[in-house]
Amino acid sequence: MISETQIIVRYAETDQMGIAHHSMYAVWYEAARTEFIRKLGMRYSDVEKAGILLPLTELTSRYIRAAFYEDVLSITVRIQKLTVSRISFAYTVRRQGETEILNEGTTTHGFVNTSFRPVNLKKYAPDIYALMMRGLEE
Repeated sequence: MISETQIIVRYAETDQMGIAHHSMYAVWYEAARTEFIRKLGMRYSDVEKAGILLPLTELTSRYIRAAFYEDVLSITVRIQKLTVSRISFAYTVRRQGETEILNEGTTTHGFVNTSFRPVNLKKYAPDIYALMMRGLEE
């Protein structure tokens, strides 16, 4: 499954030149990932209520072209890789309605319980694992 989320670059997210600050891409990735999980049929907070946390273990971000104040951005996200112990998402950022890529990135998250102990998601929460598998396959 590929999910798409729109973000409008706010003034506070830009530098003195009106260019979106590099630090905002991680925030936008999170917004897109949260919407992705919602479109799968579960809220991120429901995953946490089930005792599963997804701490970030790796983030990459490749800046290709600048985004500017008031640009409407389209952020697509998909599951890049899923195992019983971690999940990786891939992101692409474009201006809405354009094909040119502004940014590409990935995040990798581990599956841990509330004590931050790694868990086998397939065994610990099979319903959530099945949901994530569905997102990988669609």
